[in-house]
Amino acid sequence: MGVNNGNVQTLMSDFLRNSGGVAIIDGGFATELERHGADLNDPLWSAKCLLTSTDLVRQVHLDYLEAGADIIITASYQATIQGFGAKGFSKEESEAMLKKSVDIACEARKIYYERCRNSASNFTSDGKILKNRPILVAASVGSYGAYLADGSEYSGDYGDAMDLEFLKSFHRRRVQVLAESGADLIAFETVPNKIEAQAYAELLEEGIKIPAWFSFNSKDGVNVVSGDSLIECAKIADSCPKVVAVGINCTPPRFISGLIQSIKKVTTKPILIYPNSGETYDAELKQWVKNTGVPDEDFVSYVNKWCEIGASLVGGCCRTTPNTIKAICRTLPSRSSYLA
Repeated sequence: MGVNNGNVQTLMSDFLRNSGGVAIIDGGFATELERHGADLNDPLWSAKCLLTSTDLVRQVHLDYLEAGADIIITASYQATIQGFGAKGFSKEESEAMLKKSVDIACEARKIYYERCRNSASNFTSDGKILKNRPILVAASVGSYGAYLADGSEYSGDYGDAMDLEFLKSFHRRRVQVLAESGADLIAFETVPNKIEAQAYAELLEEGIKIPAWFSFNSKDGVNVVSGDSLIECAKIADSCPKVVAVGINCTPPRFISGLIQSIKKVTTKPILIYPNSGETYDAELKQWVKNTGVPDEDFVSYVNKWCEIGASLVGGCCRTTPNTIKAICRTLPSRSSYLA
């Protein structure tokens, strides 16, 4: 399902209606690559696999589609022209890598649809969901802090880079390339502060033809991680015509209900929620602290509550897996037909 044409204000509502009222976003990507053996100890993080492991990237996308995801997010979160340049790649090569992240996701969607056509039922004996349905490819844009690879996307503290024009200049070409790559929308993820949200909103008005979502992160259940007001950040998203959904990602599940209530105060746009597993990330060690999260069954127990109070797109972020997404699909009443 492409969404490059038409009124962006109706695109997400049409998609959600065709998805039964609630759409499922995929789960953790980089942590899933690592679970399959990828070494992501690199400033490019998951984007490193665009250079070394494209088959694995495609397979992880497929795993999420077969778990029931309606939206797959590209491996471009930490893919930047500047980051690739630091590795010795030219501007043209760097832009080609950004486009490649979208191409791989689109290939996975095409393969999935072929498997659906060749399947006798919607649900295989080994638990895979092969249901022909609308599927969107969201091109991921991580924050400036993600490029720095110093954990600052979890603090929003950019020091001297805290400047609107600097941030717009940093992101501009990357956003343009991803918008022209064949993706259905842009996912601005883990937005840590108000100024970067403003930079994204202004960039979207510079001739970008596809819609976007804004997804913030919080560590206290009240504000975004920088300490800026979530309500003020959500207002920026609400005021931008190109933004078709606003919400929260990479945030512990226990905070989500309150954050949904805050967002609802300032927008009627669809609310998206894809928390992490609740585990703690050690930015200095660059690893997740074991046994600090919630198991899949506890994570999924929140999902219907989130939908009841206003979320209409749900999924997972870091340390969630295809099994998490499959469990979300099983628990949503609107998905019961998939399992027939």
